[in-house]
Amino acid sequence: MSVRLIRPKRIVDARGWFEETWVRRDFAALGLDTDFCQDNHSCSRGTGTLRGLHFQRPPHAQAKLVRCIRGRAWDVAVDLRAGSPTWGLWVSAELSADNGLRLFIPIGYAHGFVTLEADTEIEYKVSDYYAADCEGGIIWDDPGLDLPWPRPVEIPILSEKDQSLPGFARFQSPFDYDGVPLTPLEP
Repeated sequence: MSVRLIRPKRIVDARGWFEETWVRRDFAALGLDTDFCQDNHSCSRGTGTLRGLHFQRPPHAQAKLVRCIRGRAWDVAVDLRAGSPTWGLWVSAELSADNGLRLFIPIGYAHGFVTLEADTEIEYKVSDYYAADCEGGIIWDDPGLDLPWPRPVEIPILSEKDQSLPGFARFQSPFDYDGVPLTPLEP
Protein backbone atom coordinates (compact mmCIF):
# COMPACT_ATOMS: atom_id res chain seq x y z
CA MET A 1 0.00 0.00 0.00
CA SER A 2 1.31 3.45 -0.83
CA VAL A 3 0.89 6.85 0.79
CA ARG A 4 -2.25 8.62 -0.45
CA LEU A 5 -3.35 12.24 -0.44
CA ILE A 6 -7.08 12.55 0.13
CA ARG A 7 -9.29 15.57 -0.52
CA PRO A 8 -12.62 15.20 1.29
CA LYS A 9 -15.74 16.64 -0.30
CA ARG A 10 -16.66 19.96 1.33
CA ILE A 11 -20.17 21.33 1.20
CA VAL A 12 -19.87 25.12 1.26
CA ASP A 13 -22.63 27.64 1.88
CA ALA A 14 -23.11 31.05 3.51
CA ARG A 15 -22.54 29.55 6.98
CA GLY A 16 -19.15 28.07 6.11
CA TRP A 17 -18.54 24.44 5.20
CA PHE A 18 -19.19 20.84 6.25
CA GLU A 19 -17.27 17.67 5.48
CA GLU A 20 -17.18 14.07 6.58
CA THR A 21 -13.65 13.54 7.89
CA TRP A 22 -13.64 9.75 7.72
CA VAL A 23 -16.20 7.28 6.39
CA ARG A 24 -15.15 3.62 6.52
CA ARG A 25 -16.96 2.57 3.30
CA ASP A 26 -15.54 5.52 1.32
CA PHE A 27 -11.99 4.74 2.44
CA ALA A 28 -12.51 1.04 1.72
CA ALA A 29 -13.63 1.99 -1.82
CA LEU A 30 -10.24 3.74 -2.20
CA GLY A 31 -8.47 0.54 -1.09
CA LEU A 32 -7.78 1.98 2.36
CA ASP A 33 -9.74 -0.48 4.48
CA THR A 34 -7.90 0.24 7.72
CA ASP A 35 -9.25 -0.42 11.18
CA PHE A 36 -8.38 2.70 13.18
CA CYS A 37 -8.43 2.31 16.98
CA GLN A 38 -7.08 5.58 18.38
CA ASP A 39 -7.22 9.31 17.57
CA ASN A 40 -4.33 11.63 18.49
CA HIS A 41 -4.24 15.44 18.57
CA SER A 42 -1.17 17.66 18.83
CA CYS A 43 -0.88 21.42 19.17
CA SER A 44 2.43 23.02 18.25
CA ARG A 45 2.69 26.52 19.69
CA GLY A 46 5.63 27.83 17.68
CA THR A 47 6.13 28.26 13.96
CA GLY A 48 8.87 25.83 12.96
CA THR A 49 7.99 23.09 15.44
CA LEU A 50 9.21 19.83 13.94
CA ARG A 51 7.87 16.45 15.02
CA GLY A 52 9.37 13.30 13.57
CA LEU A 53 10.39 11.22 11.83
CA HIS A 54 8.39 8.65 13.81
CA PHE A 55 7.04 5.11 13.38
CA GLN A 56 6.08 2.10 15.50
CA ARG A 57 7.63 -1.32 14.92
CA PRO A 58 5.63 -4.55 14.67
CA PRO A 59 3.71 -5.99 16.40
CA HIS A 60 2.27 -2.52 17.06
CA ALA A 61 3.05 -0.87 13.72
CA GLN A 62 0.65 1.91 12.80
CA ALA A 63 -0.99 3.21 9.66
CA LYS A 64 -2.01 6.87 10.07
CA LEU A 65 -4.60 9.21 8.63
CA VAL A 66 -3.30 12.75 9.26
CA ARG A 67 -5.10 16.08 8.96
CA CYS A 68 -4.48 19.65 10.04
CA ILE A 69 -7.40 21.28 11.83
CA ARG A 70 -5.74 24.63 12.59
CA GLY A 71 -2.83 26.40 10.91
CA ARG A 72 -0.52 24.81 8.33
CA ALA A 73 2.12 22.07 8.30
CA TRP A 74 4.47 20.47 5.79
CA ASP A 75 3.89 16.74 6.26
CA VAL A 76 6.20 13.99 5.01
CA ALA A 77 6.26 10.18 4.79
CA VAL A 78 9.48 8.21 4.16
CA ASP A 79 9.49 4.64 2.79
CA LEU A 80 11.15 2.30 5.32
CA ARG A 81 10.09 -1.05 3.80
CA ALA A 82 12.98 -3.48 3.34
CA GLY A 83 13.38 -4.45 -0.31
CA SER A 84 11.24 -1.60 -1.60
CA PRO A 85 12.46 -0.02 -4.86
CA THR A 86 11.50 3.30 -3.25
CA TRP A 87 13.40 2.62 0.02
CA GLY A 88 14.38 5.95 1.61
CA LEU A 89 12.31 8.01 -0.81
CA TRP A 90 9.61 10.33 0.45
CA VAL A 91 6.45 12.21 -0.46
CA SER A 92 5.12 15.36 1.14
CA ALA A 93 2.14 17.68 1.16
CA GLU A 94 1.12 20.89 2.82
CA LEU A 95 -1.80 20.16 5.10
CA SER A 96 -3.87 23.05 6.38
CA ALA A 97 -7.21 23.78 7.97
CA ASP A 98 -8.08 25.70 4.79
CA ASN A 99 -7.21 23.04 2.19
CA GLY A 100 -8.67 20.13 4.21
CA LEU A 101 -6.25 17.59 2.72
CA ARG A 102 -5.57 14.30 4.52
CA LEU A 103 -2.46 12.16 4.25
CA PHE A 104 -2.91 8.39 4.58
CA ILE A 105 0.38 6.80 5.65
CA PRO A 106 0.46 2.97 5.62
CA ILE A 107 2.53 0.78 7.90
CA GLY A 108 6.18 0.81 6.86
CA TYR A 109 6.67 4.57 6.56
CA ALA A 110 8.20 7.13 8.91
CA HIS A 111 6.10 10.24 9.45
CA GLY A 112 6.97 13.80 10.39
CA PHE A 113 5.88 17.39 9.97
CA VAL A 114 7.01 20.95 10.54
CA THR A 115 4.56 23.71 11.40
CA LEU A 116 4.34 26.68 9.05
CA GLU A 117 2.23 28.77 11.44
CA ALA A 118 1.99 29.20 15.19
CA ASP A 119 -0.63 27.20 17.08
CA THR A 120 -0.94 24.53 14.40
CA GLU A 121 -3.07 21.56 15.39
CA ILE A 122 -2.74 18.12 13.83
CA GLU A 123 -5.17 15.24 14.35
CA TYR A 124 -4.48 11.71 13.22
CA LYS A 125 -6.06 8.31 13.44
CA VAL A 126 -3.84 5.28 14.00
CA SER A 127 -4.41 1.59 13.35
CA ASP A 128 -2.78 0.26 16.53
CA TYR A 129 -2.38 1.49 20.07
CA TYR A 130 0.73 3.37 21.14
CA ALA A 131 3.39 1.03 22.53
CA ALA A 132 6.48 2.72 23.99
CA ASP A 133 8.63 -0.39 23.45
CA CYS A 134 7.82 -0.33 19.71
CA GLU A 135 8.40 3.34 18.97
CA GLY A 136 11.20 4.32 16.65
CA GLY A 137 12.43 7.14 14.52
CA ILE A 138 14.98 8.58 12.14
CA ILE A 139 16.70 11.93 12.68
CA TRP A 140 14.85 14.67 10.79
CA ASP A 141 17.89 16.15 9.02
CA ASP A 142 19.60 12.94 7.89
CA PRO A 143 21.68 13.82 4.80
CA GLY A 144 20.89 10.45 3.21
CA LEU A 145 17.19 11.34 3.08
CA ASP A 146 17.83 14.93 1.93
CA LEU A 147 14.38 16.14 2.99
CA PRO A 148 13.69 19.73 1.85
CA TRP A 149 12.14 20.85 5.13
CA PRO A 150 10.60 24.29 4.77
CA ARG A 151 12.40 26.66 7.12
CA PRO A 152 9.85 29.00 8.67
CA VAL A 153 12.56 29.55 11.31
CA GLU A 154 16.30 28.94 11.02
CA ILE A 155 16.44 26.36 13.84
CA PRO A 156 13.37 24.12 14.27
CA ILE A 157 11.79 23.56 17.66
CA LEU A 158 12.47 19.89 18.54
CA SER A 159 11.87 17.59 21.49
CA GLU A 160 14.91 16.05 23.16
CA LYS A 161 13.79 12.66 21.83
CA ASP A 162 13.62 13.92 18.24
CA GLN A 163 17.06 15.55 18.54
CA SER A 164 18.63 12.20 19.45
CA LEU A 165 17.05 9.88 16.90
CA PRO A 166 19.48 7.69 14.90
CA GLY A 167 20.47 8.27 11.29
CA PHE A 168 18.99 6.45 8.32
CA ALA A 169 22.23 4.65 7.35
CA ARG A 170 22.13 2.60 10.59
CA PHE A 171 18.43 1.79 10.31
CA GLN A 172 17.51 -1.91 10.12
CA SER A 173 13.95 -2.10 8.85
CA PRO A 174 11.39 -4.31 10.57
CA PHE A 175 8.95 -3.64 7.70
CA ASP A 176 8.58 -5.85 4.63
CA TYR A 177 7.91 -4.53 1.15
CA ASP A 178 4.32 -5.32 0.12
CA GLY A 179 4.87 -5.01 -3.64
CA VAL A 180 3.46 -1.47 -3.92
CA PRO A 181 6.11 1.19 -4.53
CA LEU A 182 5.79 4.73 -3.23
CA THR A 183 4.15 6.90 -5.90
CA PRO A 184 3.74 10.67 -6.30
CA LEU A 185 0.79 12.11 -4.41
CA GLU A 186 -2.37 12.94 -6.33
CA PRO A 187 -5.57 14.03 -4.58
